[in-house]
Amino acid sequence: MSSSFSIRFLTPPSISHHTKTWLLSAATPSVAPVSTQVDASRLEPRVEEKDGYWILKEKYREGINPQEKVKIQKEPMKLFMEGGINDLANMSLEEIESSKLTKDDIDVRLKWLGLFHRRKHQYGRFMMRLKLPNGVTTSAQTRYLASVIKKYGKDGCADVTTRQNWQIRGVTLPDVPEILKGLAEVGLTSLQSGMDNVRNPVGNPLAGIDPDEIVDTRPYTNLLSQFITANSLGNPTITNLPRKWNVCVIGSHDLFEHPHINDLAYMPANNKEGRFGFNLLVGGFFSPKRCAEAVPLDAWVSADDVIPLCKAVLETYRDLGTRGNRQKTRMMWLIDELGIEVFRSEIEKRMPTKKLERASKEELVQKQWERRDILGVHPQKQEGLSYVGIHIPVGRIQADEMDELARLADEYGTGELRLTVEQNIIIPNVENSKLDALLNEPLLKQKFLPEPSILMKTLVACTGNQFCGQAIIETKARALKVTEEVERHVSVTKPVRMHWTGCPNTCGQVQVADIGFMGCMARDENGKPTEGVDIFLGGRIGSDSHLAEVYKKSVPCKDLVPIVADILVKYFGGVLRNREEGDD
Repeated sequence: MSSSFSIRFLTPPSISHHTKTWLLSAATPSVAPVSTQVDASRLEPRVEEKDGYWILKEKYREGINPQEKVKIQKEPMKLFMEGGINDLANMSLEEIESSKLTKDDIDVRLKWLGLFHRRKHQYGRFMMRLKLPNGVTTSAQTRYLASVIKKYGKDGCADVTTRQNWQIRGVTLPDVPEILKGLAEVGLTSLQSGMDNVRNPVGNPLAGIDPDEIVDTRPYTNLLSQFITANSLGNPTITNLPRKWNVCVIGSHDLFEHPHINDLAYMPANNKEGRFGFNLLVGGFFSPKRCAEAVPLDAWVSADDVIPLCKAVLETYRDLGTRGNRQKTRMMWLIDELGIEVFRSEIEKRMPTKKLERASKEELVQKQWERRDILGVHPQKQEGLSYVGIHIPVGRIQADEMDELARLADEYGTGELRLTVEQNIIIPNVENSKLDALLNEPLLKQKFLPEPSILMKTLVACTGNQFCGQAIIETKARALKVTEEVERHVSVTKPVRMHWTGCPNTCGQVQVADIGFMGCMARDENGKPTEGVDIFLGGRIGSDSHLAEVYKKSVPCKDLVPIVADILVKYFGGVLRNREEGDD
């Protein structure tokens, strides 16, 4: 990579308090070894460039997984970069189904364009995932997305995701070329947002407006997104990774960005000369068979080297990662195999300067920090302005609601909305004189509440089997129903983060929740199969992060309310409401 990618940023205000090295406990017994004997042949890159795309070398193709074979048979990025999507969009589904090549196009390769065929539950319709760095979007973008899903009626809706992103539903293939053009016109893209690509760069949802922020993450997340997609033109140098890959930039003491579950996390720190930059964590991930927290790379980069470092890590993973069992191809498996020092040296080799500084001891994240609630009204660092965090129940939103949010952003703010990893939305830059009028808007009084009930405000749920073919159970409606019923039985005084995920792929991130529910099949009192969950307990986020562990397996969903009520009383200081009434 040329040094032209090195961008200079302003150093944030200096902060006097320091923190100790961020220690992370792995969710699995093994921790990446510091040093491992690695044969030189193992460090030979397994991919090569051919006709502008990166492909797996012939000698490494034995034992590869089916998805790798699909990539070899036809380069997925050609659907975008060479206009293949236009030909595909003009074919009937019957024509597409008649050939394995085109069938793989709609079921696998279109994920490189952010399009996911809902073959099982919405045959012929697609979910489209966008790129929305730092979760920042505009009223114009929101209106455009609303216009897309509106035409699909009951099949169309949108979701706020756990990576500060939009997903829209109901899309049909013939409409895709026009939708892609419309996205570009409002400054959006869906490119490289699925399969073996870099996912949406996450940052502080309060970037630039937070009185306590360490650094504004938006310049970094924007630059990362521009690099990853080559300014929405497509970047095939990093589109053939062994698996998906997540990145975040930390700008808050609250760690709203969840660094411990990302493949690469930039942790703000000053080096020994007092220069601002980032220490690096690597390897955090969730999968059905293993979940692991990120580990320190023992490296620091300046703010100017955020992109060269990202490129070097991605090239190391692309070149050396294995491509067999998909359950063992996330980056942490490579770190385990090579050892952290060899992995680090391979990254160093790929840096423009061929050097990496060791981690700084002057970390800027305060370890002892009580995580703030960002729902409700809060003052910004800009005098006379506030932001308003509003609750989007389990992240689901309809077209008319998106239009209304766009209107509120224009009328009361500056036409901007922020999405959060908790599936909620922030309206920033509201003049204090306009707050009462905003809070009295029907949408904020009736559905998207700034002050929801204490258990609702941190409730997260994945898509579930309403739309997702991999989900074992329905999640969104059930999460709301169970929470409503639990609230009738138990009162709590502090938020309890409850996350629902429909299957072991854990898109709902149950392992970081106080209480997590992972979909499975269970048996009822008559021994008959029924939808159920494995219950997880004890996940923590922040500087003392810890992944949750299984508390109870195969619980029928219909039996959950009393069990959750009991958990809240035993572990979270909950009080049964009938006892409260008796005391009164």
